Amino acid sequence: MNVDPWILAFSAITVVITIWMGFRSAKSSKSASDFFVAGRSVSVGWNASAISGEYLSAASFMGVAGMVMLSGYDALWYPVCYACGYLFLLLFIAGPLRRFGAYTIPDFAEGRYDSPVFRKIAVCFVLFIGFFYTMPQMKGAGTTLAYIFPGLPYWVGVAVVGAVITLNVALGGMKGITLVQAVQYWIKMLAISVPVFVLLSVFGGYGKNLSLNKSSATSPPAIIQTVEPARTERQALPAKAPLDEAWIAPFGPLTTKAAKAAGLTPEQARPLSLLYTFSLIVALVCGTAGLPHILVRFYTNPDGVAAKRTTMWVMILIGVFYLFPPIFGVLGRNFLPELYDATGSKGPDKVVLELPILIRERYGVLGSILSGITCAGAFAAFMSTFSGLLVSMTGALAHDVYGRMLRPNSTPEQRMKMFKWCAILIGGVSVLLGAMVEPLEINFMVGQAFAIAAASYFPLLFMSVWWRGMTMKGAATGMLTGGLSALVAAAVVNISTLALDKGPMGKIFAGFAGINDFWKAHPLLRILCEQPAIWSVPLSIGLMILVSKATRKTIPADIRMKMLVLHAPEALGLKQEYIQEHQGPAH
Repeated sequence: MNVDPWILAFSAITVVITIWMGFRSAKSSKSASDFFVAGRSVSVGWNASAISGEYLSAASFMGVAGMVMLSGYDALWYPVCYACGYLFLLLFIAGPLRRFGAYTIPDFAEGRYDSPVFRKIAVCFVLFIGFFYTMPQMKGAGTTLAYIFPGLPYWVGVAVVGAVITLNVALGGMKGITLVQAVQYWIKMLAISVPVFVLLSVFGGYGKNLSLNKSSATSPPAIIQTVEPARTERQALPAKAPLDEAWIAPFGPLTTKAAKAAGLTPEQARPLSLLYTFSLIVALVCGTAGLPHILVRFYTNPDGVAAKRTTMWVMILIGVFYLFPPIFGVLGRNFLPELYDATGSKGPDKVVLELPILIRERYGVLGSILSGITCAGAFAAFMSTFSGLLVSMTGALAHDVYGRMLRPNSTPEQRMKMFKWCAILIGGVSVLLGAMVEPLEINFMVGQAFAIAAASYFPLLFMSVWWRGMTMKGAATGMLTGGLSALVAAAVVNISTLALDKGPMGKIFAGFAGINDFWKAHPLLRILCEQPAIWSVPLSIGLMILVSKATRKTIPADIRMKMLVLHAPEALGLKQEYIQEHQGPAH
């Protein structure tokens, strides 16, 4: 095992700082409010950095670059829509959600409809979305550890990182990870930008590298083209790599995959590619506005105005970040084509980690330092997002299930203790799931989590905040039908993909290999299952409207007051902290 000391040092520093800040912050987490909503005292600047740190996951740091390298410019929809989703949050959800003053989204669901039953439904989707989202973070963890320690089994990296983050969350809750996530955003920003500037100075500008994929589209595939004299050469692409004309095209390998498997011509594939693209856009934009671990962050702001200002700054921070990962994808295609022939944690998902090696071969220790910086950024990426997911899922179990359903008279101390036990439980399940998904692409899995959020929480929040005619039965019917449909569709696609794996996962899921033959015969159904948002989101909203109109007699009697609380400016004094009004004798 040949371990680069610089890479190990930078990665270890990131982990040590994370654990140290977790222990330090844990000393200030004294109350239930600290654990669940950081005492509602997080400033705009800190919260914007923390949300950005939590949102920029392994999918953003590693997955976007890997998908651009693998699928070309089709994949740019991911970073564009990731950032655009916050515009929906800014305009429609952030301010009203904070003014309602709950601890969790299930709190909001129960308070808006005066229905403890609805809280149980909402809790389920916190867990569904959370577990789907933790799987790609664990893939990032396993990939990074396997890169730092060559020969280390993938699952060991998953287990180590899972244990570190679980410890951090169990110690300090929301207040404990807020500072950690804010710092980790700036670590990621440094780790993604500095290597890009150095790589471009060595290998030529972005435009020059991108132009190779245009100019070589008419050249023999084995030709080697010079980027800059006496500096480096573009490597010949292997057979598995997409052709240049497909890679650079608007509808490339990502959106035409199902059509190509079915043997369709480019003309026949075009409508399917459009459908795939539109569905992906709906999933990513609406899904961003429905992620429970992001939404709960707005409860940590002092008021609704601060929540909206926070959202605006998050758009700016993540927008700047997303300028960099696609550059890694272009450079990886030109100079690390061997990644196309690898699979799992050895494939394109690790292009961000591998590219600085080219600098190391030429400039020695400088390349090792850059490799260490990118590995530190990768650690910060999956650790910060997994922390947020763990807090939201643990909060759902400790606050909603234990504190509101099973033991409504429990004391804050009992709920804080339960929070720690639930963190260990959720962390263990996340590690188990993460160990199973090595063959799947990071960004692909994140897109599925977004599709489930888009079909469940986004319609619930958008309609509940802006339509006073919504009833509990309408909200529950739409959320359950749309959300579960998207979840089942995504799970079927994942299982069929795992069945093709050459490793242990292929043996476990071998009985489902026949689904892939069905996909070849029915490419339209493959797309509708792989990207279910195009039909599951309208299904959810449509059912909410129809059922609510049929059950209009059950609209909450105090709906006018609730809508005032959601929308009236704080200066009028109508803002209510829902959770304080419903705490009961335990508080």
